[in-house]
Amino acid sequence: MHVAVDPVCEMDVDEATAKYTAEYKGKTYYFCAPGCKKLFERDPEAYLKES
Repeated sequence: MHVAVDPVCEMDVDEATAKYTAEYKGKTYYFCAPGCKKLFERDPEAYLKES
């Protein structure tokens, strides 16, 4: 199992079963819910700079 961290809420997300994903600058990001995906897509840099 490959686990990714949702960049918005920082929950662990199983990459194999994640329903919500987004591509940004050639990388795939995984989300726990559609709300997190929507927030990320609105302003990806805001979530990537915090990590």
